[in-house]
Amino acid sequence: MQNNIKIYNMQKEDVLSLKENILEFDDFWTEKMLEDEYNNDISYGFVTKDDMNNIVGFAFLWEPPYEIHISNIVVKKDMRNNKIGSRLLEKLIEIARQKKKDEITLEVNINNIYAIKLYEKYNFEKVGIRKKYYNNIDDALIMTKKLI
Repeated sequence: MQNNIKIYNMQKEDVLSLKENILEFDDFWTEKMLEDEYNNDISYGFVTKDDMNNIVGFAFLWEPPYEIHISNIVVKKDMRNNKIGSRLLEKLIEIARQKKKDEITLEVNINNIYAIKLYEKYNFEKVGIRKKYYNNIDDALIMTKKLI
């Protein structure tokens, strides 16, 4: 399945499709959060689509000075463990390198062991904690990958 997955820059019609099906991806996201992220001036969105043109994953990155910040990587629940998250992460790292950024940073729920292992596989290092970052309950682990 993973070989048929292609990554595209997110378009407005992709946002509309995601909003209609957001619960197939994650319980965390709301339609408003998705719309706000897409309309954020420093945010860039990407979608992964299968050979039937269905969105199976999405990611956003922010481009503040000196770094790329991964705001999220989300894979459709029934498509997880197919390397879609890895492909999106590789794309975001590639973009950061093309933009000659010093590092790439993200936050991940401290309880999301699978995501943490993915980021460690790509040499992200644990650099800090944000207390009660997710829904004022779960802590976030801050992870960074040096690119220079």
